[in-house]
Amino acid sequence: MRTFGSLLVRGLIVGLFAGLLAGTFAYVMGEPRVDAAIAIEEAGAAHTHDHGDSTEPAAEEEPLVSREGQKAGLFLATSLYGVALGGMFAVGFTLLRRKLRTENDAYAALGLAAAGFVGMVLVPFLKYPPNPPAVGDPDTITRRTVTYLLTLVIGLLAVWAGVAASRWAERYGDLARLAGGVIGFLVTIVAAYLILPRINEVPETFPATLLWQFRFASLGTQATLWLLLGFGYAATVDRRLARQKVVAA
Repeated sequence: MRTFGSLLVRGLIVGLFAGLLAGTFAYVMGEPRVDAAIAIEEAGAAHTHDHGDSTEPAAEEEPLVSREGQKAGLFLATSLYGVALGGMFAVGFTLLRRKLRTENDAYAALGLAAAGFVGMVLVPFLKYPPNPPAVGDPDTITRRTVTYLLTLVIGLLAVWAGVAASRWAERYGDLARLAGGVIGFLVTIVAAYLILPRINEVPETFPATLLWQFRFASLGTQATLWLLLGFGYAATVDRRLARQKVVAA
């Protein structure tokens, strides 16, 4: 009989390894784009000083953490994020397991991971994609943070609406069940996208290729994390693997 403690420990361990591998992906694919964006930002600041007024520019403050320190801390950040996400995933799996209409624990874990990725990552990404360091007004960071968190909550509500609509329509057949789920999800998302404000602070001079390379690297990092979390947790809770080990012994 599996206890909540054993399920939680599995989630924490799987989340740790998923966070480390996601950090590796971010280091290889994302950090070069961050360096390029910082170089553009520094070049723009130097150009402003060269063509500004005659007053002496104030001395620039040194960053609290160097780029080398930030790159080293990337793995710590993604590992801690993975552990926290793995713990929350285990809690969600425990609470929702009986409501998921499948007898296979592995399929339940994969479905929960897919729903989490769509609601917590993909929906906010499509509305407010991440921007590199050289993009964005510091004065609007609070507004952007609030709207992003609101979009994250709306993404989870859209997933719930899709599931509820799908179960309501299942009495009319499998096709109606699928259509109901899709419609319930899309109606919630479209309504929210129309209501939420549009935020676009990307300068016209910023390279579009670099911008989207950074955004897709960010999305790829999240996809790696959720993919490994879903498959890893599915492997640890799959009862068939446990039965096979018992038979082999």
